[in-house]
Amino acid sequence: MSGYRSRLGVTAGVSLVGLAGHVVEVQAHLAASVPGFSLVGLPDAAVSESRDRVRAAVSSTGVPWPQRKITVNLSPASLPKSGTGFDLAVAVAVLAGVGLVPRDVSRTVHIGELSLDGRLQPGRGVLPAVAAAVAAGFRDVVVPSADAGEAALVPGARVRGAASLGDVLVMHGAVLEHHVPAEPVPRPEPVRVRGAVPGDLRDVVGQPEARHALEVAAAGGHHLLMVGPPGAGKTMLASRLPGLLPDLDEEDAVAVTAIHSVAGTFDADAGLVRRPPFEDPHHTATPAAVVGGGSGVPRPGAASRAHRGVLFLDEAPEFGSRVLQTLRQPLEAGELVIHRAAGSARFPARFQLVLAANPCPCGHGIGKGLDCTCTALERRRYFARLSGPLLDRVDLQVDVHPVRRSALDAAPEAESSAQVAVRVAAARAAAAERLSGTPWRTTAEVPGRWLRERLGPGRGLLGDLDRAIDRGTLSLRGADRVVRVAWTLADLAGRTAPGRAEIGQGLALRTRGTGG
Repeated sequence: MSGYRSRLGVTAGVSLVGLAGHVVEVQAHLAASVPGFSLVGLPDAAVSESRDRVRAAVSSTGVPWPQRKITVNLSPASLPKSGTGFDLAVAVAVLAGVGLVPRDVSRTVHIGELSLDGRLQPGRGVLPAVAAAVAAGFRDVVVPSADAGEAALVPGARVRGAASLGDVLVMHGAVLEHHVPAEPVPRPEPVRVRGAVPGDLRDVVGQPEARHALEVAAAGGHHLLMVGPPGAGKTMLASRLPGLLPDLDEEDAVAVTAIHSVAGTFDADAGLVRRPPFEDPHHTATPAAVVGGGSGVPRPGAASRAHRGVLFLDEAPEFGSRVLQTLRQPLEAGELVIHRAAGSARFPARFQLVLAANPCPCGHGIGKGLDCTCTALERRRYFARLSGPLLDRVDLQVDVHPVRRSALDAAPEAESSAQVAVRVAAARAAAAERLSGTPWRTTAEVPGRWLRERLGPGRGLLGDLDRAIDRGTLSLRGADRVVRVAWTLADLAGRTAPGRAEIGQGLALRTRGTGG
């Protein structure tokens, strides 16, 4: 029995499917037979190629490659394995099987890609992988030195960084002649995704209606559509929205950081992502770039990277219809499910959607539209690119009119982002108290029925909504969203429940001030 154990090495790795991590037992069996090296357990091409990387890395470390028939199994075999992060675990399991690793490493998770010279390469998704290991009871984790800072952000993890396979073997008690600690491979620069333009809401001159809609959106987590001519300030307003939002709590900070770790946009030196992210993809972006996907391992797109932050689509009618329609799922469910032949990957996507659009192709068909050169048919076709089902999910829909010179001269000094953020924080605190004990975080997430039931004697205030539904100018979903906005308006006003004024304002904000 003891001889059998000497031919079996066991350690652990982590397989990431989306953001869900699964601990994988890496078993290496060495048999006295014709030398060979096989890898089983549903590996993809990148994992299968680890055989050549591991063999070269072991030889470069100065350790003779075992002349045995080596079978490495990644258990459970039914779980798809992808990526290059299993290299280190496979190497350690094989060398543990020949007795080179004297310590028990079966409860130690090894994550890292091996270079042919034995050095460890940093990779993506270290934070969610380590979090999954700790959640499964594996607290001891070995990662590349460049990833140690990111891994250490996970509470409860005992992280050790290593620059090479030789360093890992020495760490586990192996005796290597002429071993020289390697220089760590530097972590690549994170992919820079353009975020919100630094600025203050004070920079926005005029636009009191749009500023108010932005404040309501921030207070309740509502989606927002702004329609106006070029140069009216739609983009400037949208980029100021993250500055009105409160910091992420610990749970959201970890989730957002995990997404950006998998996407390769996380800077580990800055610690957890504490501020709401801002994503503004160009209108030429593909569905995979916006909602995630790609060939092989699905990657999070802009919608997931904007989780608990803002997803801004400027010139929204110019986006492809497939991109816009795929947003309907996360707007309702708060997550994206990407299906592939080997399985499904889930990414959280609870973002605030902000759409900016011109009223017509020339951009001047606002108000009376006296300067507009578009035909009525061109106007309808242009704005019809934003489908009814998508717009029905947008709580706030406002017109942004151009600011005249006379308004500039008479405009009072605008409030700063910090001043508005104080009111937003107070409104969110009131909503949090009301939603305590429920699965919802913001008013925009709450079902309309739940909010209507809490109107009490004020349920008679919904007559205006009932009449709008009867006229066909408001859907049942739209009526629910008006009620949500009314509760947010009440929170901003310091009221315990909305009144007729809040219902009326909510209806006006829903219908671009036209009353339907």
